[in-house]
Amino acid sequence: MEYLQISDRINRLSESQTILMNQKSKELQDKGVDVVNLTLGEPDFNTPDHVKEAAIKAINDNLTKYPPVPGYPQLKKVICEKLKKDNGLDYDPSQIVVSAGAKHSLANVLQCLINAGDEVLIPAPYWVSYIDLVKLAEGTPVVIESSVDTDFKITPDQLEKAITPKTKAIMFNSPSNPSGSVYSKEEVQALSEVLKKHEKVVVISDEIYEKINYSGSHAGFAEVDYLKDRTVHINGVSKAYAMTGWRIGYIAAPAAIAKACSKLQGQFTSGVCSIAQKAAESALGESQDCVEEMRQAFLKRRDMVLDLVSDIPGFKVSKPEGAFYIFPDLSYYFGKSFKGQEMKGSGDLCLYLLEVGHVASVPGVAFGDDRCIRFSYAASEEQLRKAFARLKDALAELK
Repeated sequence: MEYLQISDRINRLSESQTILMNQKSKELQDKGVDVVNLTLGEPDFNTPDHVKEAAIKAINDNLTKYPPVPGYPQLKKVICEKLKKDNGLDYDPSQIVVSAGAKHSLANVLQCLINAGDEVLIPAPYWVSYIDLVKLAEGTPVVIESSVDTDFKITPDQLEKAITPKTKAIMFNSPSNPSGSVYSKEEVQALSEVLKKHEKVVVISDEIYEKINYSGSHAGFAEVDYLKDRTVHINGVSKAYAMTGWRIGYIAAPAAIAKACSKLQGQFTSGVCSIAQKAAESALGESQDCVEEMRQAFLKRRDMVLDLVSDIPGFKVSKPEGAFYIFPDLSYYFGKSFKGQEMKGSGDLCLYLLEVGHVASVPGVAFGDDRCIRFSYAASEEQLRKAFARLKDALAELK
């Protein structure tokens, strides 16, 4: 019916490839196929008991009324304490806005900063939603390329060349989804020297994987003195505390940006779930032993996966220093075929690995690099061994 036409803005929006491949995996599983699903960026651990207990207490205390739009004062205070302790950053609670996950935080920030035609720099590979969130804000995404040979990091020279008079912001993600790359303090400083010369460029620093870091230290752009007043620090509890379903993210930002995000959120969602906020307060404010236990488990899995793929021909992979993904360049297999089915790019190869190898992954084209495929190792060691044995066999069938 003509009068039910969907808006142009939604028709221009891409469907999440991560969710799409996960759905395809489930469809095969529903048919009885034993599929190893390595698509979703979700810890396979349960939320820690003390966090769940805090949520149960909140329910029993009848904390079920509308919460303040930017978050409960006590949670914002705990976030400020976390930022001071872990990052050496001083923020006032008025500079914190709690949202329904870090993705919601990103969307808020872009809607509040970007006008039509503003350029937003996005180093590739990038998280799947960055491009479309910029487009929804009527901005123009400008991608800065990298590759496995540079450990998927951009250089100061690349950054300098990408900045134009229309550049309004740059989005950084370290540790990175999908590559697992981590910018060192020295690399952050070198990029910051470029940004120092361009005072109108806002840094949107997505640090949701901060705690899943194997490099020994974490560096963010807000920690550079002259950038703090134009950096938005984005974080949350989903990855570090196995709380993806609780939907709690937050920003720490210059006061004007925080105020604008709170204003926008007041019209879109109001304050986020009261029970989840109390759970997040417990996660951030109490013992961090659970975080270290999960980090150690992911580190062990990373090393195991790198060992498993080391003897697969054409499997070109950098050593991820954070998050829980590998992002190998598998372009060696492009142009090869199986029963007349040619591998023309990462999408074809992903479908082949799912249908023939029964391993679900996400095509690199969704992250801005069609040469690569993302595999999550947020799965049991048994499942990972099974998955990469299947991958090796399936790839060997391509001629």
